[in-house]
Amino acid sequence: MKMLVQVIHWIAYGYLLYAFGYASLFKVFQKHSMMENMSNFGFGKVWTLFIGYGELLGVIGLIAGFWVHQVKNLSVMWLFPFAIGALMVHFAYKDYTFFYTALFCCAACLIGLATDKNFKVIL
Repeated sequence: MKMLVQVIHWIAYGYLLYAFGYASLFKVFQKHSMMENMSNFGFGKVWTLFIGYGELLGVIGLIAGFWVHQVKNLSVMWLFPFAIGALMVHFAYKDYTFFYTALFCCAACLIGLATDKNFKVIL
């Protein structure tokens, strides 16, 4: 059971790296299709770059988290609002065909934190 939890944890972690990795780089390097889609959602170039650099900071933290465990959890918590924001933007613009990545990122953040043996929330 312990091994299954660890496998699920690393799958969620890998998905976060993948999804935010390509999304942030597409924004930072201003890929035409990403800039056009963000413009359709009402985000100009400045906000798209701001979001892209914020996501890229989280991705760098995820990569550094392989060696520094505290940075990993902090990066997941940093990226969680970006995932929620992406999900809400897709819902607000009734873009129901392409919201799955944002939904899976929200779930991966929660799964990643819940299955981490060194992370706990004390209420």
